[in-house]
Amino acid sequence: MNIAHTVFGVFGNATALFLFLAPSITFKRIIKNKSTEQFSGIPYPMTLLNCLLSAWYGLPFVSKDNTLVSTINGTGAAIEIIYVLIFLFYAPKKEKAKIFGIFSAVLAVFATVALVSLFVLHGNGRKLFCGIAATVFSIIMYASPLSIMRLVIKTKSVEYMPFFLSLFVFLCGTSWFIYGLIGRDPFVAIPNGFGCALGTLQLILYVIYCGNKGEKSAEKDDKSLEMKGEEKKQNVVNGKQQEQQV
Repeated sequence: MNIAHTVFGVFGNATALFLFLAPSITFKRIIKNKSTEQFSGIPYPMTLLNCLLSAWYGLPFVSKDNTLVSTINGTGAAIEIIYVLIFLFYAPKKEKAKIFGIFSAVLAVFATVALVSLFVLHGNGRKLFCGIAATVFSIIMYASPLSIMRLVIKTKSVEYMPFFLSLFVFLCGTSWFIYGLIGRDPFVAIPNGFGCALGTLQLILYVIYCGNKGEKSAEKDDKSLEMKGEEKKQNVVNGKQQEQQV
């Protein structure tokens, strides 16, 4: 049982690392275009909060035998901070204010949980408090892409829902769900069971709409070319009329 627990923990670390790195493709595009386009910035500070709380929950003085939870979530927190900073740099003013507000709230919530658990609570009370906090915000993290899923359904395009991000949400949620079941830890199993289900829904949407990826962008480009062509023709006509007048 302990071997299986460790194996799924290691697999969970690997899939979680890929999950944290999956948005790097999106951020490469953002940096290249110097714009966040229609990408949502909400998942990144919410993922940061989940990582901070989960890393805290996995520490030995909070819960036993969850070191693997702390190591990967500590790594994830560092990666998510980089994503948030890049998004803030390239986001339009209104979006920047919103994401900065969420980012500030994330740091405030984590600081509150950490201080209360350190100086007010002890033993099982500390584990229960930190576990509930980690569970609630893990579910919120997994639910944050719902706005993107709604955009996919509305536009019938998966352009703004990267495949690898959806895939690793599913793999990560599944592996940590099994890890939590084996370790009989509801604070790990419950939120990741939700993540497994949500990842499944994202993959189903991708299968349904993957053939429509980029169609709207192509239509916009065609319309833009048509408008430029009409402008060019009009300029030629105007030039000829001026020549005739001369």
